Amino acid sequence: MDQPNRPRPMGIDIPTGTDVASVRKRIEAMEHLLERSFHVPGTKIPVGLDSVVGLVPVIGDIVTAVMGMYMVWEAKNIGLPRWKLWRMAGNIGIDSLLGAVPVAGDAFDFLYRSNTRNLRIVKQHLDKHHPETKIIEG
Repeated sequence: MDQPNRPRPMGIDIPTGTDVASVRKRIEAMEHLLERSFHVPGTKIPVGLDSVVGLVPVIGDIVTAVMGMYMVWEAKNIGLPRWKLWRMAGNIGIDSLLGAVPVAGDAFDFLYRSNTRNLRIVKQHLDKHHPETKIIEG
């Protein structure tokens, strides 16, 4: 049974459908989790699991790359062209390879937000080909 008033994790409603609008919300939720899920204490700098888990040598970068590739998989399911999928995978590859460098890679993770770039690619595609999924925030 679905409980309409049940609290959602992090305040995000994550739909389970296969329609384009549901996939868009899942991709946005994953980007939020990986790049902007909380702020550095005492500042307004948003960080996410990509930066925090990336501090764990090797394994952290592998885990966040797999989570990022989930966004690519979802994008494939909604019909993004192959060249856009390769571009998204390239963003994750750059993030993972440079993020694996000790110390400097951790600083790079804070600056290079591959998942945000990938979300932008997906949103641009959906806004053009599926404008009904566009959410106007104000």
